[in-house]
Amino acid sequence: MTALALLRRLAATAACALACVPSWARPPIVAVDVGHTLAAAGATSARGRTEFAFNRDLAHEVAAALIARGIAAHLVNDDGRIAALRDRPKAVPDADFFISIHHDSVSQRLLKPWVWQGRALDYNDDYAGHSLFVSHDNPKPDASLLCASAIGARLQRLGFVPTDKNARRHAWADRADTVHWYDNLVVLHRTALPAVLFEAGVIKNRDEELRLRDPASQRRMADGIATGIAACLQVMGAPPPVP
Repeated sequence: MTALALLRRLAATAACALACVPSWARPPIVAVDVGHTLAAAGATSARGRTEFAFNRDLAHEVAAALIARGIAAHLVNDDGRIAALRDRPKAVPDADFFISIHHDSVSQRLLKPWVWQGRALDYNDDYAGHSLFVSHDNPKPDASLLCASAIGARLQRLGFVPTDKNARRHAWADRADTVHWYDNLVVLHRTALPAVLFEAGVIKNRDEELRLRDPASQRRMADGIATGIAACLQVMGAPPPVP
């Protein structure tokens, strides 16, 4: 059975479990959004892979890690066809938390040309690392920041190194855990849920691109994200995970 098939089976099992228990006994629900779409696939990596493909791979791992913790995870935009950003949070209206998975790039003026497997592409090896974003305009900014900080702290404990490159344009919300304010992001403020946007790393960096594409590294990062979310939900008072 493929990893995707296993994830879908686990998700179906979780959905069945939700339908078979009273609402007060349901586990917490997390909406895991795959950033960008098939038509607007985001940045292109140093080796020519779309950001959407990176986002979907990591989102699957995050959902699987959450489900393994007894948390009901629902993938949003898995088929890459939800074009309207305001519709992303609406896809799981009963969720307790929303996280949008992305991968970072650099400004066009900082890119350098190179040829890989006969393709003319570009790269920048000067920047690497993850970062997180929350919005003052989210209806629950304190809860959003709590979750973002929990995720960032856990990732650093696992050895993932954050970046400060986004601080030039976005003020710090929590510098120690690499969380920034980004108020006008639609997926963060057009929702009733605590919401976080996660940038997993810089796919224009040739070394980091390979790490971000490595399944073992993806699973380890997903484990950190899921652990941070679980801790945050517990503090927020969300329903306890299903044992």
